[in-house]
Amino acid sequence: MSAPRSWPRIILHADMDAFYAAVEQHDDPSLRGKPILVGFPGRRSVVSTASYEARPFGVGSAMPMVQAQRLCPQAIIVPPRFERYAEVSGVIMGVFGRFSPLVEPLSLDEAFLDMTGAEGLFGPPAVMGEKLRAAVREATGLTVSVGVSATKYVAKVASDARKPDGLTVVPLDQVLAFLHPLPVRRLWGVGPKGAEALERLGLHTIGDVARASLALLTSELGSQGEHVQALAMGDDPREVIPDQEAKSIGHEETLEFDVVGPEQVKPLLLRAADRVAERLRANAVMAGGLRVKLKGASFKLSTRQKRLTEPTSSAKPLYEAALALLDEFPWDEPLRLVGLAAYELAPGVLPVQGDLFTQADTRKHAELDRTVDSLRARFGEDAVKRASELDGPDVDRRRDGRVRR
Repeated sequence: MSAPRSWPRIILHADMDAFYAAVEQHDDPSLRGKPILVGFPGRRSVVSTASYEARPFGVGSAMPMVQAQRLCPQAIIVPPRFERYAEVSGVIMGVFGRFSPLVEPLSLDEAFLDMTGAEGLFGPPAVMGEKLRAAVREATGLTVSVGVSATKYVAKVASDARKPDGLTVVPLDQVLAFLHPLPVRRLWGVGPKGAEALERLGLHTIGDVARASLALLTSELGSQGEHVQALAMGDDPREVIPDQEAKSIGHEETLEFDVVGPEQVKPLLLRAADRVAERLRANAVMAGGLRVKLKGASFKLSTRQKRLTEPTSSAKPLYEAALALLDEFPWDEPLRLVGLAAYELAPGVLPVQGDLFTQADTRKHAELDRTVDSLRARFGEDAVKRASELDGPDVDRRRDGRVRR
């Protein structure tokens, strides 16, 4: 059955509610109903996710942990477990895949689904959304908020309208009434600086942007002005693109105290290489390239990258490639952040066949990697450390660690 004219497309955006915090509360019943902050303590750490019990105190994601603790001193800080979140995400994406072959993940906890033409299987759009929410709850015990509309942009905005555990359906003839009262920061792709630029023009709502002259918008936003106005009119022809591959897997540490020079950076890169390699194996992928990221005390960011001679999911070649990049960095100021990311990802975790003299060494490292993965999975991320980590620089244990898309 084809979609009626009022629904030229049926796009769902599903967004898990406080995902990391919800997983922690699901796995540990003693945390349920309590304000929790997923992250690490420390003056430079940030909140990865705040539970809904913590949010009434003004706490939110990406907030400095020190500030969040000041606002909500009774909050429980829970270290993130990215491997567990990836595991639950796999279950969730599997549920989405039962509803549509066209699923576009945006992160571990959200995705678009193109349900056009599926009314005969799942009912009208509102029923589709309810069935999806019920299926996720049944599979994971977690709640998801769903937005339904005829475009990706409106569906994404709609999924946030009734969080947590909400469903918002915006038919085509209600799009403008839904969008136009919202603040300009809700325009997809307009960050804080873009919102400030629009407000300087006297444009405070999405409706203001829709009614503004294109010349005014382009004078402030350049070529983005036309795109922003199209979104403000609910016009978003972008398709749902299934099976988007992860672009990179990374690990960052924001340092409790600044470090100086490459010698102090090396143990941090080794730790990062260990964590990235572990996540490569957890995601059953190998990396063909390596990127190093350093942020100075002045917040100046520098990155260098290189292709690997062979794809890998082992820490040793990642670390060696990172060391080879250090001579390319400026060392003119102390550093506050050290990061490493693997890119050009492809399926596979087995050692790549090398020459006869390196095969035994490769197998030995692969066996060691599997043993360390098993110990960390059983006893926690810090159960196994290299000797070089014991006297390494102090770090604020904030982790990025996400699969970037």
